[in-house]
Amino acid sequence: MIVELIGRMQLPASLRTRFIARWALSSFCLALISMQSFSDEAAYFHDISGTSGVNFSLNGSPTSHKYLLETMVGGVAVFDYDGDGRMDLFFVNGARLSDPMPAGQVPDKSEPQYWNRLYRNAGGGKFEDVTASAGVAGHSFGMGVAVGDYDNDGLPDLYVTNYGRNILFHNDGQGRFSDITAKARVEAGGWSTGAAFVDVDNDGRLDLFVSRYLKWDFRDIWCGARSPNRRAYCHPDQFEPISHLLYRNLGNGAFENISDRAGIAAKPGKGLGVAIHDFDQDGRIDIVVANDSFPQQLFHNLGNARFEEIGLASGVAYDDDGKLFAGMGIDFDDYDNDRWPDIFINALGNQRYALFQNVRKIFEYASGPTGIGQASLLHSGWGTHFFDYDNDGWKDLFVAQGHVMDNVELTQPNLHYLERLLLMRNTGGKFADVSGKAGPGFQIPVAARGAVVVDLDNDGGIDLVVSCLNHNALVLRNTNASGNHWLTVRTIGSRSNRDGIGARVTVTTGTGRMLNGLVSSAGSYLSARDPRVHFGLGKNDKITKLDIVWPSGQLQTVENVTVDRILAITEPNVQPR
Repeated sequence: MIVELIGRMQLPASLRTRFIARWALSSFCLALISMQSFSDEAAYFHDISGTSGVNFSLNGSPTSHKYLLETMVGGVAVFDYDGDGRMDLFFVNGARLSDPMPAGQVPDKSEPQYWNRLYRNAGGGKFEDVTASAGVAGHSFGMGVAVGDYDNDGLPDLYVTNYGRNILFHNDGQGRFSDITAKARVEAGGWSTGAAFVDVDNDGRLDLFVSRYLKWDFRDIWCGARSPNRRAYCHPDQFEPISHLLYRNLGNGAFENISDRAGIAAKPGKGLGVAIHDFDQDGRIDIVVANDSFPQQLFHNLGNARFEEIGLASGVAYDDDGKLFAGMGIDFDDYDNDRWPDIFINALGNQRYALFQNVRKIFEYASGPTGIGQASLLHSGWGTHFFDYDNDGWKDLFVAQGHVMDNVELTQPNLHYLERLLLMRNTGGKFADVSGKAGPGFQIPVAARGAVVVDLDNDGGIDLVVSCLNHNALVLRNTNASGNHWLTVRTIGSRSNRDGIGARVTVTTGTGRMLNGLVSSAGSYLSARDPRVHFGLGKNDKITKLDIVWPSGQLQTVENVTVDRILAITEPNVQPR
């Protein structure tokens, strides 16, 4: 096109030739710069989506009625379902919606295009779809997923949240799952979203927390302008909040709904993402819920499966202006290496993502001084994680982005429905946007939703998997060539739950540096992360001491640990004195 335009200009032939030559040289130089920006050495992640065999795309069944369900799907889970040492991928999908949807009708995913999908990790960056043989296609309109070995048999199980009846898939071994929801009594109901397996009473059995979004039905509510292409998904303010649920594991294959006596039901919300940690280091795991345009909630574990909601008292309910924001994705981890876990909750455009720094049991809003506020002002976040992509010993921040509204540009031209992924490097307690150097996968505008961090090839580089609406899922392999050392710890409980969920792991390097993490599969947006605890060690090639405080209360210490490997540690089966 440029050559054609120059040719039409009334210029001498020699001058036209000179213009074309200079344009060609400039284009060549720009191409070199672009290629150099994403060379194997410079790019942090390599996009293997097209060759991986993961051909999943979130289907929200868009309708002319703009049902809110359509845009809120769906979670991703990583877990080693077949015990071969490689992490597999599970995607939650929506279901068919009629247009309009009859009141009282529950959507179903009987057609394969709406199934949940399970992909077996075959190694070498390749995955195979085993959904049908595994029996996990599901039913109803899928939302989120939690992973945990609820019966301590050494096989990870799946809990899928839906609008409608939730599903507990028991891992039977040999690559098969059974729907045991009715027997386990964890159907829930209404609109369930996030979920987390967590041992709330430290009895060695994983209990189940379920967040719910709002009291939804398929009434025909018109939101937005009554003009072509201006109808909008209704704001959560149009609906009443709903109580979250807590199921206690009875140890006989069944759960008991203890939401009322635990103090959970008394504090309804508009919950999406769920994360866990021991925020006050009292030995009991606490639960934080990201609420959409509703005060954020922190459920403080008082012991004996009793909770007190302290979001306002602890400083995490609102932003620094005392305003509500659209909490969606969440993580609960120690970003500043002071051994106190912090909370990150993302939001919609024009609101800023919220980073709450844990200052000895009280949280301070830290988005401004850390650089997160300015970088996120015009963006909308979903799946998110703290993780150390370059293994330098500082947890970086990843956010999968995209707006709720597919027509948001019509009403707010400064915002975008499709957005690029965000990667912010932790530079010692402050964050810098390095997305432009992260690779081609970070340059693709998508409507991202659930996301997980996971070491898919067990090489010590943490990879990324992102579920997208009407776009193929992104599988991004970490190719960072920093040369830094690392260690990944896999916990196996004996007196504690088999997964070791809730165990606090601390490593001390040869230089005296201390790093910490919690065993958990919860967090992000409706997703289940890699439960193995990963440590980037920088140039430290030796760990002098590794400490684990198990949920049972037992302290286990391992000395002189070799680095650059995955280390499995089993809890000693020692009875307390």
